[in-house]
Amino acid sequence: MYKTIGVLAHVDAGKTTFSEQLLYHTESIKERGRVDHQDAFLDNHSIERKRGITIFAEQGRFDYKGDTYTLIDTPGHVDFSPEMERAIHAMDYAILIISAIDGIEGHTVTVWNLLRKYHVPTFIFINKMDREGAVIDEVMQSIRSELSENAILLDEQVNPDQMPDKHIEWIAERDELLLEQYMEGKVDATSLFNALLTLIKTEQAFVCMSGSALKDIGVKEFLEQLSRLMPTDFDADSSFKGLVFKIRHDEKNQRLTFIKALQGTLNVRDEFSFALTTEKITEIRLYNGNRYHTVQKVEAGEIFAVKGLSYPQIGTIIGSESVQEKLELIPTLQAKVVYNGTEHIKDILRYFRILESEEPTLKVVWSEKFQEVNVHVMGVIQLEVLIEVAKERFGIDIQFDNPKILYMETIENSCVGYGHFEPLKHYAEVHLKMEPAPRGSGIKFRNECHADDLSIGHQRLIEKHLFEREHHGLLTGYPVTDICFTLLTGRAHVKHTDGGDFREATFRALRQGLEQVENRLLEPYYQYKMKASTDFMGRMLSDIQQASGTFETPNIMGEQVTISGKVPVSTFMNYSATFAAYTNGKGVLTLQFGGYDFCHNAEEVIEAIGYDKNADPEYSSSSIFCAKGKGYSVPWSEAEAAMHCIKK
Repeated sequence: MYKTIGVLAHVDAGKTTFSEQLLYHTESIKERGRVDHQDAFLDNHSIERKRGITIFAEQGRFDYKGDTYTLIDTPGHVDFSPEMERAIHAMDYAILIISAIDGIEGHTVTVWNLLRKYHVPTFIFINKMDREGAVIDEVMQSIRSELSENAILLDEQVNPDQMPDKHIEWIAERDELLLEQYMEGKVDATSLFNALLTLIKTEQAFVCMSGSALKDIGVKEFLEQLSRLMPTDFDADSSFKGLVFKIRHDEKNQRLTFIKALQGTLNVRDEFSFALTTEKITEIRLYNGNRYHTVQKVEAGEIFAVKGLSYPQIGTIIGSESVQEKLELIPTLQAKVVYNGTEHIKDILRYFRILESEEPTLKVVWSEKFQEVNVHVMGVIQLEVLIEVAKERFGIDIQFDNPKILYMETIENSCVGYGHFEPLKHYAEVHLKMEPAPRGSGIKFRNECHADDLSIGHQRLIEKHLFEREHHGLLTGYPVTDICFTLLTGRAHVKHTDGGDFREATFRALRQGLEQVENRLLEPYYQYKMKASTDFMGRMLSDIQQASGTFETPNIMGEQVTISGKVPVSTFMNYSATFAAYTNGKGVLTLQFGGYDFCHNAEEVIEAIGYDKNADPEYSSSSIFCAKGKGYSVPWSEAEAAMHCIKK
């Protein structure tokens, strides 16, 4: 049986140390490393060892009791959480490490919510029980109140032949048939055990065990329990499907595509078709840390890397037309790359394109006009790491300007946008209805164009152009979002419609529509949760109001108060340090990306950015028509009357 388990936690909860113990007990490594000694097996990158944090999701491989396990150690720092989120998609089960001393911390809740969103059955290891002040009952109470009431503490081994009496009633209560048998005194251990497996798989039971990773207390027992409670079942006989969840480049800068086999088998020299190209698997590697060995074949359930593929991106499901769902954790900051060396700026761009293939959320933005490279990031720690990565991998010294908030724009009302592109020997016309869409829905497309008016091929071309890039808004030039576009009609010319004509007409229709409506600036928000002593409630509420945030009715339990709500990222991005200082490190602040909403200081931001909608080289709201062999421009305000598809 192949099993992929991920280890996740808030930073400093002991995640990497726990992973080292698992690998040691299964004889995958000969010596246990430590983060503070800079010799952890899975933190094998020099930057990770220097900083003492996990930055890259790396995997170990071991065999235990006849099963083959892939263990994925994920980053715990919020700046590298997209790497963690992508790794979650490859997991069969997850192990969440919680510090018995620090309890449920901010990032713990973020990780938990992601595991629930992607439906990954989860086990909990309560770490640092050897430390003074660690009380298991208090930690379990926090887990049940803040994560799930279905957490169950197993301090004895369970198996199909034996079930501790104190757990029988808990399991039976969650299964009507078992409860009836239990009440009649007829329940058997095997039925209870199978019921527990089902509860775990359906996320109705979260098994907790405790110990100390550093002192190697409880880890082996936890592994023994895991081996019984996490069965997997993969279809190795169907055609191959595999999820691309990570991309790396080796020391020769050759691309490695990391895949989780969802079904079927894969062999060296197997071929796959992508768009207009066919690519062949030339090598299959099984990694354990930074070591690997090559094989000729892999099966469903395995994690591996291949050479020979250049087309599939992270999130591609090879062998299927579907793609991985959109990631929840996205950057809200943008920073400009500052480089004063001798290499051409286009070479710097090329390096960052390589990094972008490995970390898609970087979303490298190239400005031809200003010859600038910008990247999207989660926070300042990520920028510091990028500086080190650029030096180590490409030998370049870079810096970054202070990061700026990533804004977006949307529309308040509906309209029809008109675009016409007809310089000499070119022709395309597009009519797009534009309507506000629910917040967070992004760009949507509907098609009401009849094939008698425009061929299906041209209709698909218009849809493609709407999604091929982010489109600049009128207020700041930041991307537009939360708009539903409906293709009403359009026109092509049998002889003169050429490649790119419908791109021009589509972009002009979009821009002409934006000119007609009320545009609104959006900014990113956090969903926050603050928990501290009631002594600090006044300060907390005051700070939220000053940050232009909103809050729900405070929840007071004993001497603790919990406050939840929304607050702009721009006013709260550096608040964690302030909160920790005045609560003496005893408060808990959870910040999760809460989507985009109306900007709290839109006029100030718009003025500061100083975007000139009429000077954007990539967009124009005017249409181009042709008369007497010459093209001429029609301003957006007069475009509708000049359209050819509108019946006069």
